[in-house]
Amino acid sequence: MAKASVLIVPGLGNSGLDHWQSWLQQRHPSFIRVEQADWDAPALEDWVRSLEEAVAAAAEPVVLVAHSLGCMTVAHWALRSGSSVAKIAAALLVAPPDVESAEHTPPEVHGFAPVPTDPLPFHTVVLASRNDPYARAERSCGFAVGWGADFIDAGDLGHINTAAGYGSWPDGERLVLDLLRAVDSGA
Repeated sequence: MAKASVLIVPGLGNSGLDHWQSWLQQRHPSFIRVEQADWDAPALEDWVRSLEEAVAAAAEPVVLVAHSLGCMTVAHWALRSGSSVAKIAAALLVAPPDVESAEHTPPEVHGFAPVPTDPLPFHTVVLASRNDPYARAERSCGFAVGWGADFIDAGDLGHINTAAGYGSWPDGERLVLDLLRAVDSGA
């Protein structure tokens, strides 16, 4: 179906076999996971470099599908990546964590602070839950505003991960496929 490359950008700990990102990748084997050297002790510069390498290796155009700390990786990368950012047609950023909040996030992710606040240079959709333990809904909406992104209030879905019951996630798949259709049609 898609002419665009899809890069899956997981967060802290990677997305296990029962996570919606893994389910999505199983359903669409052409989707490529961005791999990190250390999923449990994330280093901003290393994660940004891994994303840069994956984007550089992908065919144009690229759609990014990020979850949690992967969202912050995308935001940091987009604002420092140079010419490769032009390959990005769209991004879906699901459940961005508040990496500036010791109350909401573990210390392992605080190296991704401060949260970038400049507009991202590609079409972006931020989807967040009202009861995400890693970010208040107002904070997630604020990320979207700063990034110039469309915002989807997903209701009460927790962190939209395996612990919240999101292994298969048809609504998420539909959002990705809608982005791909828009890219393929030139919209």
